[in-house]
Amino acid sequence: MWQVIFLADTRAGRAFDVWLIGAILTSVVLVMLESVKPIASEWGTELWVGEWILTILFTIEYLARLYCARSPLRYARSFFGIVDLLSTLPTYLVVLFPAARILAVIRVLRILRAFRVLKLAAHVREANVLMRSLVASRRKITVFLFAVFTLTVVLGSLMYLIEGEANGFDSIPRGVYWAVVTLTTVGYGDVTPHTPLGQFVAVLVMVMGYGIIAIPTGIVTAEMTVTAHRDRRNCTNCREAGHAPNAMFCRACGKELAEIE
Repeated sequence: MWQVIFLADTRAGRAFDVWLIGAILTSVVLVMLESVKPIASEWGTELWVGEWILTILFTIEYLARLYCARSPLRYARSFFGIVDLLSTLPTYLVVLFPAARILAVIRVLRILRAFRVLKLAAHVREANVLMRSLVASRRKITVFLFAVFTLTVVLGSLMYLIEGEANGFDSIPRGVYWAVVTLTTVGYGDVTPHTPLGQFVAVLVMVMGYGIIAIPTGIVTAEMTVTAHRDRRNCTNCREAGHAPNAMFCRACGKELAEIE
């Protein structure tokens, strides 16, 4: 039972995970369809029955996981354990709080279990490279975000002084909001400059936006290059990884590292 539920290395385990993913997708679709009023008015009863059937199946599955887990408490406190529990609660809460039904879409997080079925374990190394690159560049990214925040405050304040309340910039926070929307090239258009000077500043902000978007990409890309290079320098003797680019010997066993072209 544990092998079928928690592993995907057997035919039964893969079949169970595929069934579970199908049930999760069906449940999410039912919740989405129920939010469409014409569909809900015509098929409301069928959608409600289908949702309860799936909820009962998910409840049985959650209890089965607790029953056969090697450490039920550890599973219940794990990420998937919490997600599994939250995915079963909304339908029961509807009895007391009808608006809680929409929370059933949290079941989509359980699709992460598909990683086991699709054999994505081979990509764990690439995921680790990405995560280590993000961690290594966190200080640079933090400085960059602080600089962008400062820039938006300055630009928002400037536009508040230039445009004024008559043109929709009725406060500095409103100006900061416009600066963020313009700098990120989103451009909602709900607040727009009308004076020639304000439009000139808007053009500068738009041009700066394209350059600013590329900065964090370059920072993370550079860190990924360094991290990937380190991962390629595996020791041929003990398989130790993560050596510095200029390292000549393995930090674990002392064997000379091969040069990488």
